[in-house]
Amino acid sequence: MTASTSAPAGRTAPARRRPLRAPAATRSNALPAGAWWLWALGLATAASRTTNPLLLGLLVGVAGYVVAARRTDAPWARSYGAFIRIGLFVVAVRLLFSVFLGSPIPGTHTVFTLPEVPLPDWAKGVRLGGRVTAEQLVFALYDGAKLATLLICIGAANSLANPARLLKSLPGALYEAGVAVVVAMTFAPNMVADVMRLRTARRLRGRPTGGIKAVLQIGLPVLEGALERSVAVAASMDARGYGRTAQVPPAIRRTTNVLTLGGLLGVCAGTYGLLAAQGAVYGVPLLIAGLVAALAGLRLGGARSVRTRYRPDRWGVRAWLVAGSGVVVAVSMIWAGGAYGEALHPGVVPLTAPVLPLWPAAAVLIGLLPAVVAPVPPPVGASAGAGPVNAAPVGASAAAGPVDAAPTNAASAGAAPANATSAGAPNSKEIQ
Repeated sequence: MTASTSAPAGRTAPARRRPLRAPAATRSNALPAGAWWLWALGLATAASRTTNPLLLGLLVGVAGYVVAARRTDAPWARSYGAFIRIGLFVVAVRLLFSVFLGSPIPGTHTVFTLPEVPLPDWAKGVRLGGRVTAEQLVFALYDGAKLATLLICIGAANSLANPARLLKSLPGALYEAGVAVVVAMTFAPNMVADVMRLRTARRLRGRPTGGIKAVLQIGLPVLEGALERSVAVAASMDARGYGRTAQVPPAIRRTTNVLTLGGLLGVCAGTYGLLAAQGAVYGVPLLIAGLVAALAGLRLGGARSVRTRYRPDRWGVRAWLVAGSGVVVAVSMIWAGGAYGEALHPGVVPLTAPVLPLWPAAAVLIGLLPAVVAPVPPPVGASAGAGPVNAAPVGASAAAGPVDAAPTNAASAGAAPANATSAGAPNSKEIQ
């Protein structure tokens, strides 16, 4: 006799609570690229407000964890490691400059002494070689670590945000410039992908992948591929009608130029006033007036754009949480600059060990929120048919819906080659 597992009559079984977890990423719920960039710029702003290596390392760890948890298998998602290596290179160069060119930081702990090269009188203030102190090395290390953290935070945005989808968020007045910026932004990630592909091919053929000779042999194919990709992107965009503008009366065109240029000048003057001690009175009004004029100019300039948007990005709750977490980190670090000034900028004369301030560190951890609320992408290396965020391939069936506006062969398109999309050109589903 088996025991019955059904609930008694008249009594319903308790409903199971669904775990609070982020949904799988699809085309409909993918985060806008602007949300990732606001989050990364917030972390970069926080890094610019401190030289504490513990806080800088915490910011790098937060950015790296979010990238590892939410990056896709797209070519631009593989560029984060390259930005880390660039950051380490920046730190090494900053230390070398401090050793060979000297530093204005006084110090008493001599590490070693280099032969000093005598310079003429007109080069006073600059020296080559001489005494190297521990204080100047620590100062150079802090300074280089801050710049490296800025680069790594920007690299996190490049790894998480689709550059082609970022183009859709730009105002119409900046669309032509935005196309050039997006093409330039896709150059570095695709170049990293080319380097990895060529190194893997050389490794499979038993050829060395390190050394100056290997770098020279890999560099030429990488540059050739980047040039071919740029030509393919330009041909593909020309075939899809990018760069076309509408007829605008001359009066509106002149008004747009005056408002945009005057607004940008007002923003520059207002920012200078906020940074200068004597300009705090007129800094805020000029900054506000410049922003209003610039936004008005961009609004008028949008009348020149004749393009439409296919499936525009929607800013949902998760997108605002991701962008807001970066803003909170930046604002908290700016506030901590007055309350924890000594902890955020540890002294080097005399040498003191840096300490980790509690509240600024807790504010930095808010930047981990995207790893919880952002939609979960498919596993890295999953097949394209598993539902990735990116658009369908060019050769998809017409029954699947309007995917690409351009024809799939060069004869019917009349301009773009058939492999323009596979060569790195963003398709119309992602841009339009």
